[in-house]
Amino acid sequence: MENITVKINGAEVSVPAGSTVLEAAHIAGIEIPTLCYLKKINEIGACRICITEVNEGRGFRLVAACVYPVSEGMEILTCSKKVIESRKKTLELILSTHDKKCLSCVRSGNCELQKLSRAMDVDDASLYEGVLNKYEIDNSAVHMYRDNNKCILCRRCTAVCEKVQKIGVIGANKRGFSTYIGSPFDMGLGQTSCVSCGQCITVCPTGAIAEKDNVDDVFAALADSSKHVIVQTAPAVRAALGECFGMPLGTNVEGKMVAALRRLGFAKVFDTDFAADLTIMEEAHEFIDRLQNGGKLPLITSCSPGWINYCEHYYPDMIENLSSCKSPQQMFGATAKTYYAQKMGIDPKDIVMVSIMPCTAKKFEIGREDQSAAGVPDVDYVLTTRELGRMINLASINFHRLPDEKFDEPLGISTGAAVLFGATGGVMEAALRTAVHTLTGEDVTDFTEVRGTDGIKEATYNVGGKQVRVAVASGLGNADELLTRVRSGEAEYDFIEIMGCPGGCVNGGGQPQQPGNIRNFNDLREIRAKALYTQDSQMKLRKSHENPAVKAVYEEFFGEPGSEKAHEILHTSYIERKINK
Repeated sequence: MENITVKINGAEVSVPAGSTVLEAAHIAGIEIPTLCYLKKINEIGACRICITEVNEGRGFRLVAACVYPVSEGMEILTCSKKVIESRKKTLELILSTHDKKCLSCVRSGNCELQKLSRAMDVDDASLYEGVLNKYEIDNSAVHMYRDNNKCILCRRCTAVCEKVQKIGVIGANKRGFSTYIGSPFDMGLGQTSCVSCGQCITVCPTGAIAEKDNVDDVFAALADSSKHVIVQTAPAVRAALGECFGMPLGTNVEGKMVAALRRLGFAKVFDTDFAADLTIMEEAHEFIDRLQNGGKLPLITSCSPGWINYCEHYYPDMIENLSSCKSPQQMFGATAKTYYAQKMGIDPKDIVMVSIMPCTAKKFEIGREDQSAAGVPDVDYVLTTRELGRMINLASINFHRLPDEKFDEPLGISTGAAVLFGATGGVMEAALRTAVHTLTGEDVTDFTEVRGTDGIKEATYNVGGKQVRVAVASGLGNADELLTRVRSGEAEYDFIEIMGCPGGCVNGGGQPQQPGNIRNFNDLREIRAKALYTQDSQMKLRKSHENPAVKAVYEEFFGEPGSEKAHEILHTSYIERKINK
C-alpha cells in the first residue's frame, strides 16, 4: 500500500494512505483516547473524545480522529490547548449524566471512563448539574445485568450485537436527552432472543453491562464443611487470566491458576480439558456413525452454548444436525457426579461443581433441561475468567508470586487436542485427529487449514478413501452466513464446527476486558490462541484417544464411546425457542 507523509505534533511520519488520524497517531506512538470507537465494528465518531486538530491548508480545525482520513502533508495536533479543552468539556458533559458510584462498581480500576477522567484531571464534581435520567437495572437475563445509569451511549454493545453477532436484541430507544439503550418494546433482556454470548460485556467501556457475579455463592460453598467443592477450568482461561493481574497478553498462566485455586480452598482442582478429550471420543464416534450409516449430516458441534441458543432460536430446522454430546463443561460435571463420586464414595448431592469459564452463556447452560445426570445439576456455579480474577484479589492472593502447580488426577489429565478447544477450529482439529486414527489407523496431528482467526474456514480431507468436507465458523454473524449457504444447498459439508464468539472461547464473553486502544491495535484472538497452540505443540500426548484417564473411565465406567451409559450421562437434547427481538 502507498505511504504518505503527515506531520504529527511537528514531527514527520510516514503512514499508509487511507489511514485515519487515529491510526496515524498510533503509528507515531501516540494513543488518542476514544470511548466509542471499535475498529470495523463501531466507527461512528459519536463520543467526540478523540477530537484532534488538523490542517489541510485551510487552517486548523477540530475533527474526530477515529473516522477522519489523513491526506498528504496534513498537519495534526493531538494535544494542543484547544484539543485538551474540547476533550475535557466533552468528558465533563458525559459525566454530568453518569452514575458516579465508582468505588462499588465492578469496573472500578478497569473502566475506560474512569481512567480517562483520571488522566484528564476531571473529578466527579460536575460543572453541568441538571436533570438526571433514572433507570431500573435490568436483571431479567440469567447471565448478566444492564445498568443504564452507567451507560454513556457509546453504542459499542449495540454494534457488536447487530453487526458481529447478527442478533440485534438491543439498540437506541427514543431520541435526544431521552435516548437510552434497550430492547424493543422495553422488554427485559431475558425476554428477548439474546443468546447469552456476552460480547456486549467485553466491549462496554464502563460498568453499564456485566455478568451476574457468583463469587459470594462460591465462597459460601467453600465455607460449608459438609460439601466437597471441586473446580474445573476451561482451556481458554489459562490464556487470559494473567491479564487480570497486568501480565502480557497471551501469557499462559496454567500453573499459577491451579495454585491460586488450591489456595482458595477447593478440594480438587481439575481441568475441563479432560472432558474435552471425553467429548472428542463421543463426538468422533457420533460423526463416524453418521458418516458410515447414513445419519443426519452435516454433524455440527455442540460445545458452545451461545451457538446452541442461537441454533434453537434461529435455525431450529437444523437442531437434528447438532451433536447430541454435552459441552465439555457439562460432561465434566456429569462425570464428576457419577464416576468420580462413585470412586470417592461421595454422595453426588454433597459435591459442588464450580466451573471457571471464558463464557457467560455457560451461566445459562447449567440451567438447561437434561443437564442433571446424577439427579442433581451437573454443574452448580459458573465463574467467568473475570470473576476468578476478582475472587483471587478478594482473597489477597499474590498471583505473581505463586508457584506453578499441576492439576489433580485423574480428572486433570488431558492432551494437546483438548487444549485447542479454546480456539476457533480447535474442536474440529481435535475431532479429526481421533476420527482419522479410528477410520484409518493413521496418526495425523496437524490440520492447519482449520486454524487461524478467519470467520469462516473450509477444508476437504481424504480419510480412508472418502472425501470429508469440513467447515469452521466463529461469531454468530459468520455462523449465519455459513448456515444460510448450507440451508440453500449452495454448500455441502460433512462436519461443521461453530463457536458463538469471534475467534472462539479465547475471545469469549467472560474473558478479561481490554480497552479500545488495546482491542483496536491488537488481535486478542490470535494472541491468546497462540498460547494454546504452543502448549499443544509441547505436549507429549496430542490426541484425545491417547489420554490414559479417558481410557480408564471407559474401561471402568462407560464401557465404550456411544454406549448406552455414555448416552445417558454424556449426551443431551435440544428444543426450539421462540424469537423475540
